[in-house]
Amino acid sequence: MTATGSESSPYNASSIVVLPGLEAVRQRPALYIGSTSSEGLHHLVYELVENAIDESLAGYCNVIAVTLFKDGSCAVEDDGRGIPIDPVPDDGRPACEVVMTTLHAGAKFRKEVYAVSGGLHGVGLSCVNALSEKLTLEVWRDGQHARQRYSKGKVISELEHLGASDRRGTRIHFQPDPSIFVDAGHLQSSVLQQRLEQLAFLHSGIHIRVDDQRAGKQYDYNYSGGVTAFVKHLNRDRIPLHNEPVYFRHAIGETEIEAALQWTMAYAEDLSSFVNSIHTSHGGTHVDGLKTALTRAVNSYAEDRDLLNAENGEKISGLDVLEGLTCVLSVRMAEPHFGGQIKAELTNPELYNVVADVISNGFAKYLESEPKIANVIVGKALESTRARAAARRASERAAYQAVDPTASEPIYKKQFGIRSSNWHESCTWLTDEELLATHASMLDPNEDTHLLDVCCGSGVVGASFRERVGKITGLDLTPEMRALASTRLDEVIAGNVYNLPFEENTFDAVCTREVLHLLPEPQRPLAQIRRVLKPGGTFVVGQILPFGEADSAWMFRVFKKKQPLVFNQWLEHEYREMLEQAGFVDIQMKEILVWESIDLWIDTWETTSLHRHEIRDLFYNAPEEVRAIHPFEVLPNGEIRDCWRWCIYSMKKG
Repeated sequence: MTATGSESSPYNASSIVVLPGLEAVRQRPALYIGSTSSEGLHHLVYELVENAIDESLAGYCNVIAVTLFKDGSCAVEDDGRGIPIDPVPDDGRPACEVVMTTLHAGAKFRKEVYAVSGGLHGVGLSCVNALSEKLTLEVWRDGQHARQRYSKGKVISELEHLGASDRRGTRIHFQPDPSIFVDAGHLQSSVLQQRLEQLAFLHSGIHIRVDDQRAGKQYDYNYSGGVTAFVKHLNRDRIPLHNEPVYFRHAIGETEIEAALQWTMAYAEDLSSFVNSIHTSHGGTHVDGLKTALTRAVNSYAEDRDLLNAENGEKISGLDVLEGLTCVLSVRMAEPHFGGQIKAELTNPELYNVVADVISNGFAKYLESEPKIANVIVGKALESTRARAAARRASERAAYQAVDPTASEPIYKKQFGIRSSNWHESCTWLTDEELLATHASMLDPNEDTHLLDVCCGSGVVGASFRERVGKITGLDLTPEMRALASTRLDEVIAGNVYNLPFEENTFDAVCTREVLHLLPEPQRPLAQIRRVLKPGGTFVVGQILPFGEADSAWMFRVFKKKQPLVFNQWLEHEYREMLEQAGFVDIQMKEILVWESIDLWIDTWETTSLHRHEIRDLFYNAPEEVRAIHPFEVLPNGEIRDCWRWCIYSMKKG
């Protein structure tokens, strides 16, 4: 093979570029904070808060205050020791200036200063500084109040001494650089609250305050009870299988392992892991050790009591042990190793065996001492294992049999009743303002219009017509959903969409959204909707549809694994034909594209752990023909964002 090149662009010593100061961070920000999207923007705040947490771990910080300003800036303040302001030996600059403007500078390298810390590389503070359009540092220390200003990683004012003070602590007020975070939007209070609440649970007694001046709201997080209280909080809307979480705490040398576990009636597991308070969202060796330990202990218990079918070599899988488990695992150690600066995954190989041994021995003893609870936990895992095997055998026997075209009211009530507790938290489209406004715009009503919201759920779709109609009636099968909808609609009635409890020609308009794909024989509910509409009445319906034939089957697999009740998938022309065959005319359609966090969307009760992994794999391994027409992205931190094609139809009763 012969290489060709241009003599006009030689590669020699003059080609080598040494980026000064923090310019490397500005040129390649994703390398340091994961991305320049919303996740990277929020990571700036996390870096500052985690520095304050390190002060708390060292025994000096009790209060952390986060303020969100109307101009998009943010301030993080703590009452720790304050960053040193005296000159650094052999450098001459104030210590605070050195750590703010120099990569790999800080006290986290010295165990006598920070025995345990989340910050390891001396990078966090300088990265925040580098990626800020402007930043003001204030320090209260050694009886003094000092201040220094920076812009894009560079000093723009000398360290000012503002007078005597008996306070101590650090305050950093920064404005993210819009030229870096072009598509990141604004800091979201709800996102920050979730992370700050985690930290408050992990550090009993620490007081974390959030002041969102944009919304005029304040939030306070101050908890006792540690990881056990954290697990109870996570399970507040779930049905636990045992009253008190199983708790472990064990110290080995400089490493401390703490875990709380509680099984629930849910299908999916909720496993949150932390190392020195850093949320390891991608897990790591400590999580792998935990999963191995639980699987080992459960199988050992089942084998000792002859609960397994030895002839068939029956074993309980790790996925089945984790089903319904809510767990918080917290490790504190001197020298954690992470897979990257954003610290999403722990890589210390020795932690696998340490955690596995501690949890395995402790959990085995717990199962022995609590036989009633043990039978419930092991029984649930064994039931899951056998159900999975039965489903596999059934699918092998009946791979090409038709789906039973019936809808089970108890199943629908159970699924959506449980979902009602966190209905609006699971995905953004439920309350997307543009989407709701588009629904409302598809109706030309008057003040006397009587609207029916079929399968109304929480009532947000029907409520979007509030200023355009005279009366809004909701109908839903699920009692919990009817309770939610009653706070938004004029009246809510119990009923089944297959047999609407209304006279013919009752309503001027009917609306619904994302329902028909869940229903066997959707022509039947369409006929019911047409029946209760007055002649010339309007039907408005919204549905997520594929972009084309290439992504249709792929999308159906994604949606079916997320929600087992999914029955139907249409291309756009097929959906229109179905509406025409139901007797609707003058069909109009508007298309809206909405980006959705898949990780948030699949974190629901009805999606099993196995299916969550399979959904992620469908995105990771999407065929080229799907990628060519269906927009989605996998962020550097592993999060998946998908673009959904919403088709909103308006039509008349023919």
